[in-house]
Amino acid sequence: MSTSRIALVTGAASGIGAAIATRLAADGASVALLARRRDRLEKVAAQIAEAGGTALVVPADVTSEQSVAEAAVLVQDTFGDLDLLVNNAGVMHVVPFADGPADAWRSTVDINLTGVINVTHAFLPALRRSAATRTTDLINVSSLAGERINPGMAAYGASKAAVSHLTRTLRAELAGEGIRVTDLEPGMIDGTELADGFPPELQTMVDDLRTTLPAVPVREVAELIAYVVGRPRDVNLPHLIIQPSKEV
Repeated sequence: MSTSRIALVTGAASGIGAAIATRLAADGASVALLARRRDRLEKVAAQIAEAGGTALVVPADVTSEQSVAEAAVLVQDTFGDLDLLVNNAGVMHVVPFADGPADAWRSTVDINLTGVINVTHAFLPALRRSAATRTTDLINVSSLAGERINPGMAAYGASKAAVSHLTRTLRAELAGEGIRVTDLEPGMIDGTELADGFPPELQTMVDDLRTTLPAVPVREVAELIAYVVGRPRDVNLPHLIIQPSKEV
């Protein structure tokens, strides 16, 4: 990967997002870290700086157009035109559809889908300007849940299916402008906070499953992203799945 890349990673306060941001910074990219939790972002930024990298803390709410617009101004003023955007922010609620509270469904769609739309729309002008002269990537982190039937995960699966469809459409619309678009669908990943809010009985089941089916470490997702964005400018990897070897 070129050491001059300017990247933004959403959901960068922990898990997959923090791992991706740290890996990109290690390769020499200037990385904007976007999430709601400033204190967590500052810890990630400090770790990147300690390793000799460059990171910008960008506290923002992806569900708010105004918050994302302000973030775009901050990134532009600090780094200039973005050429690498990773939409990773996400949330997972597990509850049967008939019993699920409406606010859980709304927050799932707002963060997982509307957040991707808000951030992409805000940073697309910069990506377009960058694509005229240098390698430019838009990567959306979706999920295998968008392709599978998982009882209790209707809202999450539907939101991720929509993200994957949106990503495919964006590729069709932007390919002619030189913007590479990638839909990344992780399976079971270790080191994320998505399962932290599960009911106790479901958390126990997930823990037992991870004992028999080791999940993919978040660092491997970050390595895959680094590989994708490091391809020659005229090569695009539009759809990728990463999952444990034994997961079916």
